Formats: sequence, C-alpha cells, structure tokens
Amino acid sequence: MTEVPTRKTLSVRDTPIPGFKVIDLPVHGDNRGWFKENWQRQKMTDLGLPDFGPVQNNISFNASPGVTRGIHAEPWDKYVSVATGRVFGAWVDLREGKSFGATYWCEIDPSVAVFVPRGVGNAFQALDENTAYTYLVNDHWSAEAQSNYTFLNVADDTASIPWPLGLENVELSQKDLAHPRLEDVTPMKPLKTLVIGATGQLGRALTELWADREDVDIVGRDIIDLAHPETLAAIKWSTYSTIVNAAAYTAVDEAETTSGRAQAWAVNAAGPARLARIASEHNLTLVHVSTDYVFDGTETSHTEEEPFTPLGVYGQSKAAGDYSVGTTKKHYILRTSWVIGDGNNFVKTMESLADRGVRPSVVADQFGRLSFASEIARAINHLLGVRARYGTYNVTNSGKTVSWSEVAKRVFELTGHSAERVTPVSSAEFFAGKHGVAPRPTNSVMDLAKLLATGFTPIGQFEMLKAYLSSTNV
Repeated sequence: MTEVPTRKTLSVRDTPIPGFKVIDLPVHGDNRGWFKENWQRQKMTDLGLPDFGPVQNNISFNASPGVTRGIHAEPWDKYVSVATGRVFGAWVDLREGKSFGATYWCEIDPSVAVFVPRGVGNAFQALDENTAYTYLVNDHWSAEAQSNYTFLNVADDTASIPWPLGLENVELSQKDLAHPRLEDVTPMKPLKTLVIGATGQLGRALTELWADREDVDIVGRDIIDLAHPETLAAIKWSTYSTIVNAAAYTAVDEAETTSGRAQAWAVNAAGPARLARIASEHNLTLVHVSTDYVFDGTETSHTEEEPFTPLGVYGQSKAAGDYSVGTTKKHYILRTSWVIGDGNNFVKTMESLADRGVRPSVVADQFGRLSFASEIARAINHLLGVRARYGTYNVTNSGKTVSWSEVAKRVFELTGHSAERVTPVSSAEFFAGKHGVAPRPTNSVMDLAKLLATGFTPIGQFEMLKAYLSSTNV
C-alpha cells in the first residue's frame, strides 16, 4: 500500500507548460486510512486554477506496475489525480504556438493532482499495483471528439521523457509506439471566437480589429439570425471558446409597434437567452453588448449595479437579455450608449445635414457620452485579453457629459460649418406632434470606474469624433 504524505496546505504551482498546473492536495490520515478534497472548486479557483466546468469523470484502473498510456492530447481540459497507487505522469505541449514541444513530468500520488489544458499531450506510467488513475474532463467523450485528438509517439526522443520503468517489458499499446514523432505532429489549433452580427457597427469594428486573427469567425444573419433559433443549432460549438454577441434589434421607435415589439423580443431577449444556455452547456465565455436604454435616466451617473428601469420596449427587451446572459458563469456584459461606427448613426446624419445647408433643431436635454464602435471593440479585446473578472462593465469614450445638441454643434464645427446653425431644443419640443416615438432616458452617462480598474483607458470622445469625421471625408 502506498504511503500517502500528510499535507495541510492546498497550493497550486505553475510549470514550463503554459496553463498546466500542479496542485498539492491536503491529505488527512489516521489508522483507518485517509481523506482529501480531490476537487474543491472555490478554493482552487481562488488560487488560480481555471474554473473549467467538469462534466464527466473517468477512471483508468491499472493492475500492474509498468502499465504505460499516452501520449494523447484531447480537445478538452483534464484534472488528473489518483485514488490509489502512484503514477509517473508526463506531458508535452502539442498546441499551436511558441510553447509547442514544452515538457513536464512528475510523480502523482493521492496528495498531488494536475490540471492539463486542452491540447497538452498526457501520458502516465503506473508505479504500483492496483493504481486507479482518475480524471475530470469538461466535455463529453464522443467518437467525433476522438477524431480531434492529437497524438505523440510515447517513445519520442525529442520529448526525452525519463520513464522510470523504461518502455521495454511493460504493458504498452503498440498504437502508442506508432504515433508520429514531434517533428511530424500537426499542432492542435486553439479554440476560436465566434462574433455574431457582422454587418452592424460593432461587428464591422471587430472585423477590422481582428482582421489578422485566424481564430475568429465573424458571421452575419445569413449564418446566425437570433430571431431564428434553428440557425444556432447548426453551429459546431465545440470548436469555440468565446461568443461575442454584437447583434441587436436597435430600431427604438419601431419596437413600439406590434411587429417591432415581436422582433425586438426575439433578437434582444430570446436570442441572448439561447446563447446563455449554449455558453453554459459548452463552458464558453459569452460577451454581450447592452445599452443605456435599460435605465430611465434619472440617475446622474449609471453604475453597473443600478437596477433596471427601462422606459420602452427596446430597453425592456435589452434588460431581459442582460438578465439571461448574467445567468451563465463566464460572461461579460458591456453596457454602452450613443454608439457611433461604420453605418447609419447620429454623427453621419449631422454631417450630411451640415453639408446640405440644413439648420437642424437638436435635443438639448438628453445627456451622455459618445461610444465609438472601435472603442467598444477595443474594450472587448482588452477584457478578454487580461481575463478580467466576469460581470458587467460600462464602456463609453471618456470626456465631459454633453447633450446631443452639443455633439451636433461639434460635428458642424469639425466639418467646416457654423455651429450656430444648430438650434438646441427640448425633447418635448423636438417630438411634439410625432407619433410612435419611444421614450428616451434623460441621462445616459456611464460610470467608468470599474472598466478603468482593469487597466483600460478610454480615448476622449471628441478626439475620436475628429478622427472619425476625417476618415469619412477621405
């Protein structure tokens, strides 16, 4: 019987393989035997272990010392430990990237576990009789999944694994000796990011930002239409790690009509609910873009914790979507306002009016900040890149609080026209006599403290406005 070391402190150690962790487990023993918490989600994630969402537990029983298995890289994460006996474990990074070929090995007894990221080749050699090698995985085994394995020859000289019992006269599958050597292995590609809403202002900004990335798929309504759930069923979700929902129904006034209401709820509420369920089932990160319209605008500055108080159908449907997205464990909700990008928007309208000699009346009692789509895209890239704590983040450009009429005046000035042509009016005056107009929040200013704390520095709204107008006039 293996003598199990007594350890009182849980710890997580890094290794030369990125993301591969060694976990030292507290083991408590007496004359009856021993006890350990083999997997303790809260304690281990607090120490830096990924919250990888295991869905299946497997046990490999090895009757004799010398049984050797591997080297197999599966398309899922693994948490490996032993229940009885000891093994010599060996791992080789078979993922595409700079760390390809990195190795690590150690002995595993009941007081040691390891976290093996997707794409890292896993192998072991039993050192005791009746060794029970156990592992949690975060996807279910299937024949299709097995076709996505990456294999390395267990005797590969490049890896130089010092098998303690050698590879002669041991129980070893001939298949494991027939796999390719490291120089002939095709590295496992990373999981991809799926962006929904390619043709919207944010979708176009993400397309430009991530143009050089091969691990990003950006699709339009011809592939995924959130109003039609059958389009989601056709996606192979096991190839993705992240969903970015840049799609939305944004016809604020049309949403107040019967047909518009149905469409708004289908896209803004039911669609995100389905994405949240998919993200939970497949352990994906879900990024979702929200709006100032989930508030009534009575607060002078909106924080991420403010309760929803939507005034119209559009805001109500977006609030419902936010609630659904918030139920999935790995989510980012980016709440923004006054979005300006490549497409129809307020700034382009004002630019066109200025060029045509029109003297517009513009609302002067609705306040906020501009949010350029390129800045929202940059914030998404930042939050994912630094692995910020999951949750809701306000995202706009920086700068003082302004009204729509002040923005209009600045557009006129920057395009070489007189700002005096813009007449500030109240919302009541502007919408007088107009039917089917949705209620707007009076104040759309977002508190950016939480975003700033992640290390993101928003660019000034009028600095970006100047650059934006310059680019549209090239």
